[in-house]
Amino acid sequence: MFLRNCWYVAAWDSEVHRLQMTRRILLNEPVLLFRKSDGRVVALEDRCCHRHAPLSMGRLKGDQVECRYHGLRFDAAGACVHIPWQESIPPGARVKSYPVAEKHHWIWIWMGDPAMADESKIEDFHWMDDPGWRSKGERLHVEGNYLLMVENLLDLSHLPYVHATSLADTAIPKNEIPVRYERDGDRVKVQRWVRDTPVPPYFRLLAGLSMEDRVDRWMNLEYSPPAMVRIDIGVAKAGTGAPEGDRSQGVTTWNLNAITPETGRSTHYFWAQAQDFSRDDPSISDADFQLVHGAFLEDLAMIKAQQENIDLRPDAARLNIASDTGGVMARRIVERMIQREQKAVLPTAGD
Repeated sequence: MFLRNCWYVAAWDSEVHRLQMTRRILLNEPVLLFRKSDGRVVALEDRCCHRHAPLSMGRLKGDQVECRYHGLRFDAAGACVHIPWQESIPPGARVKSYPVAEKHHWIWIWMGDPAMADESKIEDFHWMDDPGWRSKGERLHVEGNYLLMVENLLDLSHLPYVHATSLADTAIPKNEIPVRYERDGDRVKVQRWVRDTPVPPYFRLLAGLSMEDRVDRWMNLEYSPPAMVRIDIGVAKAGTGAPEGDRSQGVTTWNLNAITPETGRSTHYFWAQAQDFSRDDPSISDADFQLVHGAFLEDLAMIKAQQENIDLRPDAARLNIASDTGGVMARRIVERMIQREQKAVLPTAGD
């Protein structure tokens, strides 16, 4: 069961083209994506209402989709506009159309009640198209439930173990500043800080900082439903006020994540890295991307293994420990939102 009255990422803007149809499974539903002749994106149910053939196997005729099986044709709103060998079109001859929007280089889709789709509620990922930042990202396929990916991102205590040869040295070790967990409505914030410490190899490599420098470090996370996680990672010259909000003598990287369920046990994972330094040097962005890409493949292998064990025994108990706090909070938020949504659509007594 999924939360439906919310925005999900369906694709990168570069994945959907004119004169080409893209099929994608989202929330257990087949979706067809294409661009009209004016460049605007269309999202239709990828299931002909006649005999359920995938429309993506057909062809585009202008801004209309023709089913390859029997030639029924549908417009961009999902209405059937042509049936070969038949002049009349039944009033129910249509396929579902989904609200879509393009923002921050992602194509967003609303899988719930179309009347509730409000583009102002699309999450902020401005770092991906802000001229003050340089970014690079991709889509990965995860063989596991989307909430396993959310939990993975919200609990970075796994870095020294899963990423022993990649991102282990970016982890902030246990220190005198405790990890802070905050619940802000339906959002979760996790903050990790360490003061007056050597520059980690990650920032020496990417930002050209010296081993002799002393810095204040941070690794802060923010979760927003259904499955968006933004990770704010940076260093600033020690004692210059970064913990109080002054980052003028620091550098920052954002790890940006949008996680969209494919099915109950598979996931589309959209992510990007953005930097506010070396913006005129694409090799820095490429190096950051490649480093994180390799680490995420390690995460995906672990999540696949988790999912295989879950499938073998779905009722097995899970032990929660202190570092799970952020992930547990996020999971409970989603579960409550799904319950509220389901309750709202259930018929009342006497209906």
